[in-house]
Amino acid sequence: MAGLLDEHAGSWSIRPVAEFSSYRRYLPETMALETTFVTDAGTMTVTDALSLGADDDPHQLGARAPHVLLRSVSCIDGEVEVAVDFRLRPEYGLVTPLLRHVDGGMIAQGGPTVCALSTPFPLSIDAGTAAGAVPLSSSQGCAFALHVSSLAESGWRLFTPGEIREQLDVTISAWRSWSRLHQRYEGPWREQVHLSGRVLQALSYQPTGAIIAAATTSLPEQVGGGRNWDYRYTWIRDAAFTMDALWVAACPDEAEQFFSFMTNAAATARLESHLQIMYGIGGEHDLAERELAHLSGWHGSRPVRVGNGAATQIQLDVYGELLATAWRFADQLDSDDPLVTNFLISLADTAARVWHEPDQGIWEIRGEPRHFLYSKLMCWVALDRAVDLAAALGATAQAPQWAIQRDAIREQILTHGWSDAVGAFSQSFGSDHLDASALMMPIVGFLPGDDPRMLATIDAVAEHLSDPAGLVYRYRTTTGVDGLEGEEGTFLLCTFWLAQACALAGRVAQATEVFDRAISYANDVGLLAEQVDTATGALLGNFPQAFSHVGMVNAANAISEAQTRQIPRPVQA
Repeated sequence: MAGLLDEHAGSWSIRPVAEFSSYRRYLPETMALETTFVTDAGTMTVTDALSLGADDDPHQLGARAPHVLLRSVSCIDGEVEVAVDFRLRPEYGLVTPLLRHVDGGMIAQGGPTVCALSTPFPLSIDAGTAAGAVPLSSSQGCAFALHVSSLAESGWRLFTPGEIREQLDVTISAWRSWSRLHQRYEGPWREQVHLSGRVLQALSYQPTGAIIAAATTSLPEQVGGGRNWDYRYTWIRDAAFTMDALWVAACPDEAEQFFSFMTNAAATARLESHLQIMYGIGGEHDLAERELAHLSGWHGSRPVRVGNGAATQIQLDVYGELLATAWRFADQLDSDDPLVTNFLISLADTAARVWHEPDQGIWEIRGEPRHFLYSKLMCWVALDRAVDLAAALGATAQAPQWAIQRDAIREQILTHGWSDAVGAFSQSFGSDHLDASALMMPIVGFLPGDDPRMLATIDAVAEHLSDPAGLVYRYRTTTGVDGLEGEEGTFLLCTFWLAQACALAGRVAQATEVFDRAISYANDVGLLAEQVDTATGALLGNFPQAFSHVGMVNAANAISEAQTRQIPRPVQA
């Protein structure tokens, strides 16, 4: 990944020596990527996949993945000379490892890992780079593998070409078994929804069930700008929305594992201070942010950051998102486990106590805290779901007080969250600025989708927060609310929220139009970034973005349900 941020920070290319054109696809029902290279003399394919190991249980996809990248090359017609260039640069390009030949490949040592490269033909070594070329004729092929192990693990291993192809076959078969067992959505945009389910599965860390926000850090929100963040972590915020998406695009098994991770990572016996809003893939709390000054950034977009300082922010919406997730799993809650029930009760108690405080909000602003409408909305969700869960949690005594605070939040939102100046719900109490997060009000059940105030908010967002291509900004950066310099692109999640809100309002045609505009910016293999520069069509922000795929799945499902509601019932004789 560091190679995206600086050309000297590492890469591994397999491509024809001659000039070529190329195109890509995911093999059906898998996340195995096939790239086809076409030259004047012949055509070759490279199939890349992360090994899923030898587990035969499709419910446990990747649970014993061996940290091996598989790369299989096939010449499918004519003749192609294949060039291999291997430049491993651990520690974000700080380390140029020592390479040494061994039987069947080479070993790269340096930094915290040992990497074993299995190669079917010798590569020459020069200054930490291994390179070579081999001619292939029609029906010939070769295979490579990169096994990564930490210094603390038992050790590296090399694989024969036959073993690599066998692992690749097993991996492809495992993906297809998982897809056929788990993916049953049959509504509109079926293929895109199923792909998004696989993307969320691919972004998960199977040992814990964590789903990261994106696989990259510091891909910019504006090329050349400084809005560059590390998204390789798991946000509580994503939990409730991801639950809904997994229910549609994957299955409850994946959702249950993610819920278990989130509650374990967030669990604490003390909530006198605020709940942390994001965690590492192993449940780590320390995500200290720092800058990597030696990296030039994507097309000069600096600084490059690792870690995320937003982890220490106060963001009040997280109580609602965790309790909404628990509410989703009400039938599976272990009411006999005091650790779980006491933790969930403490979330509701804390939301009831702190909802009136200002915070940094859903967009993790680095400006002054405010009374953001979305944060109040999700505190309302926390208490609304807690009241429903009270009996299961053994908290019927607390429920009346939760209900009182829930109703107080509702009154405050309706009174102070509405702006007469813009004729819509606003970004924060007393503000006349719009924010796309207000579209969540019908999605979480605060107001009906066809409430006149929501219809007005939908119209205001569509008119004033959309760019000329019809995609939606989170908010206008020119207001200075986020305390950051520069601008950003339109936000795909917010565009899908607009589509979902339109569907809930019964505006199916508008919802479909908005949805189709958003998915038209997927890349050649269907992946979505965080943002889009519609003037150029460039994808912006970290990639692929789980939240964009989550928003797409939930919007597609909402449109499907709205279409069903509009189908006239047959007249009974």
